[in-house]
Amino acid sequence: MVKKQSQESSSFSQGKLTINRKNCMILLIISITLFNLIAWKVDKRLTQNQIANIWSFTIAFQLSFDLIAEFKFNAYWYFNKGVDWIGILGHTILIPPVNIIFLSLFPFKSFLFNQAIYITIWTIGILIYESATLLPEPFGFFHLGKWKLWYDAFIVPILLLILLGYYKWICKLEKKLLHSK
Repeated sequence: MVKKQSQESSSFSQGKLTINRKNCMILLIISITLFNLIAWKVDKRLTQNQIANIWSFTIAFQLSFDLIAEFKFNAYWYFNKGVDWIGILGHTILIPPVNIIFLSLFPFKSFLFNQAIYITIWTIGILIYESATLLPEPFGFFHLGKWKLWYDAFIVPILLLILLGYYKWICKLEKKLLHSK
């Protein structure tokens, strides 16, 4: 009898969590809408093939990175610890448009110093955004475990350089394909 009651209250509290999750999606929904609109408006450089590649790469890379960070190191998570259906939004339609914006505006033909400044500005912007995602409900949706926000000051530039490397590789493959025809 006691077990049955605790399961019912657990089920009830999970029902409450579902309601709360809807309320705490304010920043997530605004971000997804805004980032996707900006990405489609700003992008003049990337081909549809490059967009599809960057979108797929971002999802695969982020899921791999987050899987290790969340489950192995208990570093951070979206909404709740563990597998959470609502967290799929953060992995599939939140970050890919940000990467498209980053690449669309990147100063490829500029000096290395200007490129470093661009990456630094993006890193600061990402740190500010992640700080906002840590706000309490109903705005925040991201939670830190063992991860510290200042780690991102070192990790984000590396991730952006990996993204740039992947993009350049895709461009080389496209050129090779076009020249082979």
